[in-house]
Amino acid sequence: MELSVKRNLSVFAILLALLMPLAALAAAPQTVPRTATAPVATATAQQPSLLVNKVLSNGLEIIVLPDHSVPIVTVELAVRNGSMTEPPELNGLSHLYEHMFFKANRAVANQEEYLRTIGQLGIAYNGSTTTELVNYYFTTTSPNFPAAIRFMRDATRYPLFNQQEFERERQVVIGEIDRNESEPGYYLGREMNDRLFFKYQSRKNPLGNRQTVATATTDMMRLIQGRYYVPNNSALVITGDVNPDEVFRQAQELFGDWARTEDPFAKFPLVEHPALQRSEGTFIRQPVQNTILYIGWQGPSIGRDNAATYAADVFSFILRQPNSRFQRALVDSGLVTGIDLSYLTQRNVGPITLAAQTTPEKARAALKAIYNEISHFTDPDYFTDEQLETAKTLLAADDLYSREKLSDYAHTLSFWWASTGLDYFRGYQDNLRRTTRADIQRYVQTYIQNKPHVGLAMLSDEALQQSRLTENDLMGQASQTAQSR
Repeated sequence: MELSVKRNLSVFAILLALLMPLAALAAAPQTVPRTATAPVATATAQQPSLLVNKVLSNGLEIIVLPDHSVPIVTVELAVRNGSMTEPPELNGLSHLYEHMFFKANRAVANQEEYLRTIGQLGIAYNGSTTTELVNYYFTTTSPNFPAAIRFMRDATRYPLFNQQEFERERQVVIGEIDRNESEPGYYLGREMNDRLFFKYQSRKNPLGNRQTVATATTDMMRLIQGRYYVPNNSALVITGDVNPDEVFRQAQELFGDWARTEDPFAKFPLVEHPALQRSEGTFIRQPVQNTILYIGWQGPSIGRDNAATYAADVFSFILRQPNSRFQRALVDSGLVTGIDLSYLTQRNVGPITLAAQTTPEKARAALKAIYNEISHFTDPDYFTDEQLETAKTLLAADDLYSREKLSDYAHTLSFWWASTGLDYFRGYQDNLRRTTRADIQRYVQTYIQNKPHVGLAMLSDEALQQSRLTENDLMGQASQTAQSR
């Protein structure tokens, strides 16, 4: 039997397109699973051992994953920044700073000349802003590695923040906000985050606030630079056709005199997101054809409950298997055309979300069935020992497959470094294998079953009337209400 989850991938793609913000997102550990088998995982499992790292005296961490099979190298800067650091008056500045990164700096005072020089060397570049990370990369042929790491040094340490360029990029970011607000899925994702993280909503909004971006100044860019773009809050991630010793030598030469500062999170600590006190449900009225059901919980945080994060990943892969009870009850029955339960690994409260696509006439029955399945997640026979082991194998193989293209995997390394640290990353495979049924039950009981949650449905006004859905339906309380009458 082929161990895959190809069925309904088109539906998952639709759901992801609806729910993923258009602001550039860094790689996350949960992805649509690809075909994988245990032998392939075994064959590629040696690669993680090649990862080496070194911390310079100023606190800058250098992470190197060499691969000499192709003469390509990626030089990436990872910074622990993003919306987790942003109160409302700063929300969007991490994103705006990202847009200013590849602009004029001390080495190249003119942006056009800067980009022309990069282009002549065949260097691809980009950046992204997420909740807990801002990252930038140059990818080029290995002979150009010295030039790429110098470009990274100049862009990181010596930005000019030219006023004309700044005003232009400020409008570009506002344009991104406009494009997001033209997409129905933006309102669904934003509503979920705003309700799950109700007290500090800006801390989960990497796209940013329009007014904050529109009134931003270059002085604010320098504030962000001085606070977060410091060596002891950054990592240099190098993957591809490089020699680690040479990378360490050049990193020391180019970044060794970068002045260390006070830990920004000692002076500006992360907020404590308060727990939800009650479940909530509401409708997102948008001109869409299908009905999207979206349920969210506050999940575990790295550093507080690491065991639950491994259990979350394994359990999601169990539920994704075509032969799982979850898929049989909801997809094979025809109640939904696609469904997924996922957890996003985060240091500061990762969300657990369940997304499903259905039709207006089936929405009520689908929700009832979904909540019924949730109530049985901890039943001893909800999944078999074989399904548990298969999920571990597939999850491990999926992670290993993602390392095939190291220019992309650099972004994943940045994600893990920022949100979990390298020790978590290095132990990820072993901890997946150690995950037990009891670990999964504890995860479900601690974060999902009978816990306050947010239930949303995105559908058109006409579909809402046709569905006859209520807010109690969205919260899974309709049957309880009926029984109490």
